[in-house]
Amino acid sequence: MPLALLALAIGAFGIGTTEFVIMGLLPQIAGDYGVTIPTAGLLVTGYAIGVVIGAPLMTVLGTRISRKTMLMLLMGLFVVGNLLSAFAPSFGVMLTGRVVASLAHGAFFGIGSVVAADLVAPDKKAGAIATMFTGLTVANIVGVPLGTFIGQAVGWRTTFAAVAGLGVLGLLGIARLVPAMPRPEGARLRGELTAFRNPQVLLAMAMTVLGFGGVFAAITYIAPMMTRVAGYSDGAVTWLLVLFGAGMFLGNLLGGRYADRKLMPMLYATLGGLAVVLALFTVTAHSRTLAAVSIFLVGALGFATVPPLQKRVLDQAHGAPTLASAVNIGAFNLGNALAAWLGGLVIAAGLGYTAPNWVGALLAGAALLLALWSAALERRAPETGTAPAAPAPALVHH
Repeated sequence: MPLALLALAIGAFGIGTTEFVIMGLLPQIAGDYGVTIPTAGLLVTGYAIGVVIGAPLMTVLGTRISRKTMLMLLMGLFVVGNLLSAFAPSFGVMLTGRVVASLAHGAFFGIGSVVAADLVAPDKKAGAIATMFTGLTVANIVGVPLGTFIGQAVGWRTTFAAVAGLGVLGLLGIARLVPAMPRPEGARLRGELTAFRNPQVLLAMAMTVLGFGGVFAAITYIAPMMTRVAGYSDGAVTWLLVLFGAGMFLGNLLGGRYADRKLMPMLYATLGGLAVVLALFTVTAHSRTLAAVSIFLVGALGFATVPPLQKRVLDQAHGAPTLASAVNIGAFNLGNALAAWLGGLVIAAGLGYTAPNWVGALLAGAALLLALWSAALERRAPETGTAPAAPAPALVHH
């Protein structure tokens, strides 16, 4: 394995940690700034919106300079954002830091995937890309729980300072280990945009927004839900996040394995199962044991949708996979933003800390309906003379 892949994986580890660690630290951050939990949830929404904007924007800008230089600039932006969060004197500055860090997210994974594939032989490209994404998966098993523990034991500012340190390590690793690569050909933006004329591309992205949004509706407010409803201590949130991360890891493996075999049936099963588990979570959240099981299942079912959703977009946008892939990463985070905002609304309305689970169940159910509609339209395509899209290789998000 080229050592350059390790540098990319470290960057992915840092990005994954900063995205998800906020969930376990919301009560502490809200208390320090004197804001409500729903207001603190804007730190999740703001990050997600930043990814939505930054993914396509940074990807297009990145075509004008070398990929190695762009990756270094993205990691520098990530470091600046996390340092801003770590030392933010007010909630507004903290939110700004989150948005700055998020701008690097989507483009790093999009450009990093291309770089990883170019580092190895043609028959090892998928494995190289998977190696880079391992950093993101491991972040949710190790980085997020550890960051939550540090934040609760020493202070949440220390967590963000440590994540900035990871960014510096990733930046130095890229500078030292990633070989210089020629600047890619100029972006043909008009050609890339033609893929979005395909209704199936838009439907696939809508499934991404709603399906993954279902996960974030519940997980954004997992700390107050577990401490104030299930009766767990603040310290227990750390190992509950380990459970969630383990579910993510398993879900990604299963989703990636079966997406190539039965893509749409896999989506039906995972989205339907996610909707059911989230609906039941409103009840199981009152039991410590059942709440823990539910958190694992939400992680597993939620992330089992990621490979098939990403592959669905790439299959339908085969003529412009780079921009479509980046935009779909933004779509995942648009779902995160929508769900965090809606979850905060139902809590603020006095419906309780389990109410976001209902929001998540409805979002996942809506995604399932879209999947069924998309498949129905595809079956009708031969009748209208529309040629099916050529298949494309799957790339596992985040």
